[in-house]
This record gives sequence, C-alpha cells and structure tokens, in this order.
Amino acid sequence: MTFRKPREGVATIPAVKTRSIPSLDKALAVLEMLADARDGMTLPAIAEALEAPKSSVHCILLTLERRGYLVRAEGSRKYSISLQLVSLAGRALRGLAFQEQATPHLYWLSRATNCASHLAVLDQSEAVLIAKVEPPGSFRLATWVGRRMELHCTALGKVLMAALPDEELDMLLNQRSLSRHNQHTITSPRRLREEVDLVRSQGYSEDDEEDEIGLRCFAAPVVDASGATSAAISISGTTVHVNNDSREQFVAKLKEAAARISAAF
Repeated sequence: MTFRKPREGVATIPAVKTRSIPSLDKALAVLEMLADARDGMTLPAIAEALEAPKSSVHCILLTLERRGYLVRAEGSRKYSISLQLVSLAGRALRGLAFQEQATPHLYWLSRATNCASHLAVLDQSEAVLIAKVEPPGSFRLATWVGRRMELHCTALGKVLMAALPDEELDMLLNQRSLSRHNQHTITSPRRLREEVDLVRSQGYSEDDEEDEIGLRCFAAPVVDASGATSAAISISGTTVHVNNDSREQFVAKLKEAAARISAAF
C-alpha cells in the first residue's frame, strides 16, 4: 500500500531504521484527513484517498468510533472528528500550562523541605505525574514525568480521590480492586473511604509507606478559581526525614506552595 504525496506545507517524517506500525500509521492518517474534511467523509472516499482496502479502513474507522474519536452521521454515513480529540488536546495543553506555572513553586517547596516535590493530575482513575523536582543530594525516587500511579496508596492519589463527587468516588471504590503493595497498603474500600473523608477535613493527605516501604509522602490540592481541585502536589522523602517531628512544618510549607500554584492560575 502507498500513501498519496503529502500536501504542500505538511512536514514529512524522515526515514528511520525502526519500522512503523502500519495500522497505527493508517489510523493517524485517517484522523489528519478527517480534520481537514469540513463535511466529513464516507468509508469509500477515505479508502480511495488512502489507496487502501475498504475492509482494513473500515476496521480502523470502527475502532476510532468505538474509542470516541470519530462520529458517524446516520443519514450520510460520513465520518467526522469528534470532540474527544478536542478534549485530549485540551488536557495536554492544560498539563503543559500546569508544568510551566507550577515548576518554580515546586523548586521552592523542595528547597524549603529538602524533599522531592511532584505535581499530578487525575486521568482515567490514575494519578499522572506532570512535573517533578528533586533537591541536590536527596534520596533518588523512582518517579518520572508521565508515570501513572494508583490512587489508593499514594498521597497524590488520595487528594485527587477526595475531590471526586461522592457518586464517582463510590463507583471507583466498588469497581476497582485495591492492590496490596505491602503490609501498610489500604485494601479495604470502607477504610479507604474513611481515609478520603479525613483528607477532605484536614486539607492534605499522607502516604505512610503504603506505596513503598521506607518512604512517606504528604500531598495537598491545587484548586482553580471556582475552588475545584485541578491537580495535586506532594513532597516525598524517607521516613527518617519525613517524620512526626517534621510533619507540621512540612505540611505548612506544602499547603503554602499549593496556595501559590492555585493563585498562579
């Protein structure tokens, strides 16, 4: 199969030794084509434009439609781009904006506590790290930007759970299994609900070796102008450094940084 010559002004991808995935390549070509088709396109028209068999193009269209990225008009049978892509782009841009605005405050927080600081957002029932700062010489954590983390055993996750409406929270607790990472992990939905209620009342959360033995974390919400939680920030360190003696001071610094980031938005 060959693709038509790219339109003038469209960047081409340089040849590389690692081969691409043909089906994914076609799917992206479909999305790009439909993005330029104001009135949508039918299956035969898309297959002709791609110079591909209608059977394979139909499978791609069906997959994209089921995932919510395409919609099909009942009358004309034309496929069009859905708002799912707009939502996806918006989430990506929002994450970049959070990174840019929050990073200076994460540096301040790390210097003030000598702990690693993180920024995370909720995505598909997981906490996704979108920024991280570690002070020089500190204990190196196995975290990175883009890492997806479970909600029930992380301080960031508990804050993001606490922001959910009760109906969504109950659905999450009933539908997802709470995997045990060690003997400290909360695996009871009832106990976790009590933990979420505590987070809501005190304004911060704690991971006391629930994700990884020897590490303790505190997290606090970042809110938007309406007061809704948009993200969460945390500080993490060893239980020797983050302990009961430093709790009050560290939580105060954490909440101050969260307030600064919230104000930046």
